Amino acid sequence: MTDSVPADGQPPVPVPPPPAAVPGPPAPPAAVPAGLDAPETPPATLWDRMRDDPQYAPEHLALEAVRRLGPEAAQWAQRARTEQPGVTGDALAEQAVRRFVNHARLSGAVSGAAGLPGAVIDVGVLAWTQARMVLHVAAAYGVDPLHTDRATDLLVLQRVHKVAESARLALGVAAGRERAGALFGRSGQHQLGKVMLRLGVRLAQMAGVRAAKRVFAKVVPGAAIILGTWANSSATKDLAERSRALYRQRGDAVPAPRQG
Repeated sequence: MTDSVPADGQPPVPVPPPPAAVPGPPAPPAAVPAGLDAPETPPATLWDRMRDDPQYAPEHLALEAVRRLGPEAAQWAQRARTEQPGVTGDALAEQAVRRFVNHARLSGAVSGAAGLPGAVIDVGVLAWTQARMVLHVAAAYGVDPLHTDRATDLLVLQRVHKVAESARLALGVAAGRERAGALFGRSGQHQLGKVMLRLGVRLAQMAGVRAAKRVFAKVVPGAAIILGTWANSSATKDLAERSRALYRQRGDAVPAPRQG
């Protein structure tokens, strides 16, 4: 507090201090960016690469999934933790699994009855949906879904490769072919059926569809619907369990307490 200068022998008049600044409401946490527009199905450019190089179709899909779907998974996990303080990794993983098991079931019911091309699309969409689920489960447990190692995880979890070393080698080959530009798809139209069959078998194996060769050797419209609804859900649930077991060990999120 300061006093005014005295005048004419009068005592100084106290001058009140300026009022203290009233603190405003706390600043809200940094806004989580809106979710990226991750494609629900494999992009057209990915289909082109897989058709041109069906032998390495799973590797091309895994590489593209991390690039396209990893950011979405990271933003989803960040937003979920902001909206659900204290949520456990197990709880977030369960939310992701429920969401994408339902997606897998619906994708099969929509595209499962269009013969060989439809069956190829079905298993491609299924493998893509499964990759999306795996990346969300990784993010739920605090594992970076954008890291290139997630492509290796996808191939091992989806049992395309038994060990990470062979998966990394195959990814390197696929990445090299991607950069060079495969020309396989420019062959004569008479080979298109064989290409589709080979691509369908590779993608079906990646998606965990049993007896893939028999399914694609004899595509029956009615049977394809069953493949789309029941097998898609079953294969995706099995993959979800493997993914949770892997990322629960690696992640930094706190697991849910045991019951009983």
